Amino acid sequence: MFVPFSVRDFLDRAVTVYGERTGVVDEPRQPAESWGRISYARLGELARAQAAGLDALGVGPGERVAVVSHNSARLLASFFGVAGHGRVLVPVNFRLKPEEIAYIVEHSGASVLLADPELAGPLSGLPVKHRFTLGAASDEALLRFGTEPAPWEPDENALATINYTSGTTARPKGVEITHRNSWVNAVTFALHAGVSDRDVYLHTLPMFHANGWGMPFAMTGLGVRQIVLRKIDGTEILRRVAEHGVTVMCAAPAVVNAVLAAAREWDGPIPGRDRVRVIVAGAPPPTATVARVEYELGWEFIQIYGLTETSPLLTINRTRAEWDGLDVQARAERLVRAGAPALGVSLRTSGSGEVLARSNVVLRGYWQQPEATEEALEGGWFHTGDGGALDGDGYLTISDRKKDVIITGGENVSSIEVEDVLFSHPAIAEAAVIGVPHEEWGETVKALVVLRPGMNASEEELIGHCKQRLAGYKAPTSVEFRTELARTATGKLQKYRLREPYWAGHERRVN
Repeated sequence: MFVPFSVRDFLDRAVTVYGERTGVVDEPRQPAESWGRISYARLGELARAQAAGLDALGVGPGERVAVVSHNSARLLASFFGVAGHGRVLVPVNFRLKPEEIAYIVEHSGASVLLADPELAGPLSGLPVKHRFTLGAASDEALLRFGTEPAPWEPDENALATINYTSGTTARPKGVEITHRNSWVNAVTFALHAGVSDRDVYLHTLPMFHANGWGMPFAMTGLGVRQIVLRKIDGTEILRRVAEHGVTVMCAAPAVVNAVLAAAREWDGPIPGRDRVRVIVAGAPPPTATVARVEYELGWEFIQIYGLTETSPLLTINRTRAEWDGLDVQARAERLVRAGAPALGVSLRTSGSGEVLARSNVVLRGYWQQPEATEEALEGGWFHTGDGGALDGDGYLTISDRKKDVIITGGENVSSIEVEDVLFSHPAIAEAAVIGVPHEEWGETVKALVVLRPGMNASEEELIGHCKQRLAGYKAPTSVEFRTELARTATGKLQKYRLREPYWAGHERRVN
């Protein structure tokens, strides 16, 4: 028997098994009215009402619905109301500039835009057929309660989402994630993380980011209570852990650092000790950070490695029975590795040391970019763009980034995109953007520039120039002026040479 996977399977099970249980506790400080505590039965009603509303608009299966929002219960419901009923959800990074969001909406061909109230004004000029502000009267009118949505025959190879990610090109690429990709990722992730219906999950991770790493699906299917956190704050995370009995969360290293900093000022015992497990990815954290999570917070540290293109789980590194007798430092030294392949994942490295992967979680392709798809999937393996090595025990260690991507605070930044903006400044003759180590963010963006003869520009001016045209996290945090930049004989920038002085003393060229 063959029954196609669908992301709606997760909500259908939650409604059937855990219908009366509180499923979601919405962020109380939403700019629109918070949904408060809603049961899984109510979440199912809201998702069906949204799907019925899209039916009424004439938005059929396969059509794209873009959503730009901070974490909210409304965004969580859209994963099921949109993707669960045959449409394609396009979750967009709310930190992007309006012109960057406009490109994604246009490129994806989205006919509907759902916007967070804080973002509705700046996005009001986007040329999209249907526009709704989440929580506004028009958005509430979209929900058609009492009307069953049109039936959709699940197709596990159909797209569930298109997630745009910065890469080696100036424009982000749309990663095509199918229902099969999402289903396998969610189930595998939940298995490795030991998720059960006794867990309480805190959404510290932005839901737009690789679909919240698949947690909206996994946690829903297992009846986990989900606590929505709109904006990151270390003290607020600790407070939510204490208030709601949180047991699991996902976070970029920068979020872990924020919690560690807040813990030093926390009055009383750290909440969640011997109960919370924090799943970390975005960049390999220092060994000291891993150790501090255990001995300062008393939380279990789990590291994963993956990409938006892999839904994202490829590897997981979690303490194991063989390590129980080790001290904190020795365990931390093992946990800083990217981890062992997740169930169903095959890994190898190319002759140049690039990490290659095969799995049911690997993207179908890049939206409307067949050449980029062919390059990424050459030879039947996904080319991650990361350099690394597989140890004798099967564990992967990431050592370098082959793609020209900087990961700062868990967010991808295309160095080419930033260079394009720098070159639009009249004083710039040459520019190279690199990632350099940063204690809090893992990496930060640094610009190396050569000015045109007879022209001047200050560091503050160039940073401001970038911030006017890019999301703030993409702008350089420092600018260094040079008389020339290292190039090959054919004129190609030698970024590895430009990066080298800043990474001296680091075993890995990612942080």
